[in-house]
Amino acid sequence: MTPIATPEIPAPAPSFAKMRWRRAFRALRALIADPDDTAKAIDVTFAIGTRDFERAFQRFVRSPSGRALLAEQPSLADALSDRAALERMSPDSLGRAYLEYLHESGFRPTGLMELQHETQARWEREDALPRIDPIRAWYRDRATLAHDLFHVVTGYGTDELGEATLLAFSQAQLGGIANALLTAGAAFEVFRRLGFRWILYEARAWRRGRRAVSLVALPWEEMLPLRLTTVRRLARLDTPEEAHPTGILRGRRSAAGAFQLS
Repeated sequence: MTPIATPEIPAPAPSFAKMRWRRAFRALRALIADPDDTAKAIDVTFAIGTRDFERAFQRFVRSPSGRALLAEQPSLADALSDRAALERMSPDSLGRAYLEYLHESGFRPTGLMELQHETQARWEREDALPRIDPIRAWYRDRATLAHDLFHVVTGYGTDELGEATLLAFSQAQLGGIANALLTAGAAFEVFRRLGFRWILYEARAWRRGRRAVSLVALPWEEMLPLRLTTVRRLARLDTPEEAHPTGILRGRRSAAGAFQLS
């Protein structure tokens, strides 16, 4: 078998080693107060530093699927933005499920990536965050875009409970201090309202993430036309019914602060 020729990967930029804990916790508190302020979640990751990102990138580089993607560097943004192509796919495909997700959530395919770019530019301008090379920038964009696909394949919603659940799933997949902070903050906030029921539910989501392959390294462009059930099988991802026999929790906080389950 011919080895995969991957591009030469530059050394990382000088580490943004200083962990700004106060700023991280301020951003986390603001995010808990307003879960729709996604920029605060990105602020947490930058406040913690660049080590989490570099570790995740190196895991990606070491994986066979990651090396294959690096050799081609396909544009996931282009694939997810081609609505005409997605609409031509079969009704039970991942692509059509993704389109339905966009319709229900009101999101744009590149919305989260654009917010990531805006927040990163602010940190580069105001806090001397070093710029990353084009290969790492491609990986960061891909990982950011994959977040919405994580929602689709797991079945976790974009409501507060869904995002908190996906954080636990992603912590099992990606690890990292920033991810752990975000997961713990969301878990504590939900636990205050749902109690131990939430702990057991979140543990199932974490275990589901551990059992699955690395989703960020999947060739999503090739998998969009496949049946959603096939994608889950290839990803070794438990179905929502297997992972959560009592059903997927959905809900948001009411004005009084209690979660309204749907």
